[in-house]
Amino acid sequence: LDDDTVRMFERMNVMTRNELVARNEVKWETYTKKIQIEARVLGDLCMNHIIPVATHYQSRLAKNVQSMFGIFANEKARILTSRNVKIIEEIAQRTQTIETEVEELVEARKVANNIQCEKAIAYHDNIAPRMEVIRYEVDKLELLVADELWTLPKYRELLFIR
Repeated sequence: LDDDTVRMFERMNVMTRNELVARNEVKWETYTKKIQIEARVLGDLCMNHIIPVATHYQSRLAKNVQSMFGIFANEKARILTSRNVKIIEEIAQRTQTIETEVEELVEARKVANNIQCEKAIAYHDNIAPRMEVIRYEVDKLELLVADELWTLPKYRELLFIR
């Protein structure tokens, strides 16, 4: 909507200023709606699918660690379960980050939804970056959690359909 651009469009009889303003508003509204929907779906998927599956797998690993200590001497059990303990810790950290980010995402959406003029910018600056953080953590969890427990298609399954 720069004046030079508007003049050029008007001079070439392509669009008037009002038409350009209308197109711009539609573009920003479309962007905002898209991010709103994606943010809601992402939050729902995280809280209702990803975190429960990850914590279920974490519990399974914890039971395995406990049973190993019942079978082997403490030092040997500690060595044999060290990988599972690391995975348990990583799952705990990642699910905590996801939960915190989803809560912050919901709050940021509430703030952005109350903005009238610059809503698309608020979604771009405050919502989209939070979604990226959540996405990163979910992608890392996807690599950790056993395939048979993960309720959503994994990337490698989408790329290489069995």
